[in-house]
Amino acid sequence: MQGHIGLWIDHREAVLVTITDKGEETEHLRSNMESHVRFSGSPSDRGSAEDMRDRQFGNRLDKYYDQVVALLRDAESIQIFGPGEAKGELEKRLERAGLKARIVSVETVDKMTDRQIAAKVRERIRA
Repeated sequence: MQGHIGLWIDHREAVLVTITDKGEETEHLRSNMESHVRFSGSPSDRGSAEDMRDRQFGNRLDKYYDQVVALLRDAESIQIFGPGEAKGELEKRLERAGLKARIVSVETVDKMTDRQIAAKVRERIRA
């Protein structure tokens, strides 16, 4: 097992803070996602283009979550926090991967610096 991992996540980036007996490590994982784009043109053109765009967005998001789950697989405990939907989506993905029992909390927070994320993770371990 790898220790406690705290994870701040949104659709664009995950910041993982791993705390073990040997110390603390911060790692960034970027999704390379673009925000949703609005299309111009006739409604019929937009419908198919938006559907295709949504599928591409979903496929990229799936790959991103797969990478995050792979980094969390060996964690003793997992703390998840972030501003939007990504934390809940990741929680469901972890449940499907059989890692639900390791999740100690899921919490809504705003954008945080690396230092703030690490402090939040250390605080949870002390509690």
